[in-house]
Amino acid sequence: MTLTNESLHLKEVINASGKMTILGVSRVSDAVLDAQKFGGKSFFEMEQLSIQTGKYLANLLKVEDTQIVSSASAGIAQSIAGVIGKGSMYHVYHPYTDKIQKREIILPKGHNVDYGTPVEVMVELGGGKLVEAGYANMCSSDHIESMITENTAAILYIKSHHTVQKSMLSVAEAAEVAHKHELPLIVDAAAEEDLFKYIAAGADLVIYSGGKAIEGPSSGLVIGKKELVEWTRLQGKGIGRAMKIGKDNILGLTQAVTDYLALGSESGESMKERLMPFLTALNKINGLSATSVQDGAGREIYRASVRVNSDKTAKEVIAELKEKSPAIYVREYQANNGIIEFDIRSVNTEEMNLIVTRLAEILR
Repeated sequence: MTLTNESLHLKEVINASGKMTILGVSRVSDAVLDAQKFGGKSFFEMEQLSIQTGKYLANLLKVEDTQIVSSASAGIAQSIAGVIGKGSMYHVYHPYTDKIQKREIILPKGHNVDYGTPVEVMVELGGGKLVEAGYANMCSSDHIESMITENTAAILYIKSHHTVQKSMLSVAEAAEVAHKHELPLIVDAAAEEDLFKYIAAGADLVIYSGGKAIEGPSSGLVIGKKELVEWTRLQGKGIGRAMKIGKDNILGLTQAVTDYLALGSESGESMKERLMPFLTALNKINGLSATSVQDGAGREIYRASVRVNSDKTAKEVIAELKEKSPAIYVREYQANNGIIEFDIRSVNTEEMNLIVTRLAEILR
């Protein structure tokens, strides 16, 4: 029997929230599915598959090495463990040993966010001791530098719309401090679209989600300095064993990166053009006012920002959008301000029309 939503008693979902883990992140292409099928139907020496796909992607990305992991979160935990253990097999088998004291990981305070789990949970899973620098609304190079001690193992930087954006040092400034003190800079750029930018800015390791901008299967990608990537890969024999990724998703991500570099993603101009009739239709609904807004972290992503001016609150409207099948998921970050955002990257014209119809019903 072929599995369907009906046979599994699942709602259909319209994903106007964005490339979010709670909704399965992205749709994958036929080419990626074919690569996964090749992986699923074949056998490999798994260590060599890891090394050779790493070399293949390193060549495409113009870096020293890469490592495919199960998720960006796994990338944080395993890279933290890697820079702490520095290739020690004793550490691999005893990741939380008291024999290693150099475990402090410095992070701007405004970057210690919950993206589905707190950043500090992944740092601690990797054996790191989180040290926050600066303040919730400000972190400078001096703030980072003032927290460096003899037990500092690395500096971690989170590039995300979840983090505080104002008065924060740049990746390049963080790299300057890190290299001045001979420390590695790890950048978590899970949802970012530019696979070259942060290495060029001086990061030693950069972590991407395979399933977000790249539109691959559930996976993560760690790129950067060869020695640091090798230390990260070694964690597959340690804490990474519980986070291992299958051969099908390794090959699926390899194909997805290949295609992403060749084809790119939807442009901001295309998104704005697709948004225009959607905004026009939304503005015809009593109680709604809609406009186009750019992603808060500065990415070339444009969304519909809809203010709810009715007897129902934005939170109530959001709840009703999820009730029926297909369930409509939106961005809820500004619901307390009466605003609902619609990310249309994974939404087609037919689905946008359905969203308009559903909103008209809810606010009638």
